[in-house]
Amino acid sequence: MNKTLLAIFAHPDDAEIVCTGTLLLMRKAGWNIHIATMTPGDKGTTEYTKEDIGNIRQREAAEAAKILDGSYSCLGLEDVYLMYDRDSLNRTISLIRKVKPSVVITASPNDYMVDHEMTSRIVKTACFAAGIKNMECMESPLNYIPYLYYSDPMELKDIFGVRVNPDFFVDISGVMKLKEQMLGCHKSQRDWLLAHHKVDEYILSMKNYAEIRGREANTMYAEGFRQHLGHSFPQDNIIHSQLPDLFIKNESLDLLKIR
Repeated sequence: MNKTLLAIFAHPDDAEIVCTGTLLLMRKAGWNIHIATMTPGDKGTTEYTKEDIGNIRQREAAEAAKILDGSYSCLGLEDVYLMYDRDSLNRTISLIRKVKPSVVITASPNDYMVDHEMTSRIVKTACFAAGIKNMECMESPLNYIPYLYYSDPMELKDIFGVRVNPDFFVDISGVMKLKEQMLGCHKSQRDWLLAHHKVDEYILSMKNYAEIRGREANTMYAEGFRQHLGHSFPQDNIIHSQLPDLFIKNESLDLLKIR
């Protein structure tokens, strides 16, 4: 097994908010970590041009990835205009073939922003298609389908305000300080979120979500995940096998949970 984990999200800072605690723990367990974004987040500003803010945010993302001794790349698609189309799929398939991850983590299928939902759909197809010979990609196809996991949505809810229940939690209490440092690298976003989302205390908001999941998991801080278990995808849970002492099954999971 190639001990490489690929986290693919729409924008720089998405991963830091929802899953880098788990990435840090997987790195400690001996995994190589690569974080990728579909876009450079070129609309996340009230003061810069899209080129300038895109360059700034990519530098911030690369700085954050260094904290877990990982790497970062951007697929170069455009913020807000992210589409489920041929170009987006081919770029994502090429990335997966280059990185050769055994595990992929991506955005929730249901979230407040369509860019996040499109990323989730694109990554799901790309994981499956990365092994198909006749795709329009130069890289050699994989001979396996990676494990695929969905992170929590922002504010842990769908667009109707319904709480999304994870299949399981990962106890990230021991790496919260490093998770804070990673999110803190995204300095350009605090002012943007305050101006557009009316949200201040960037890091405190992230910690609040982790505290909520922590209470549900009977620990201090946690991150929630759902595993993609569709046909042909791996059915065992590799995060459980790699982080057995920090993996917490959601025992109170409602059978009618939103997927």
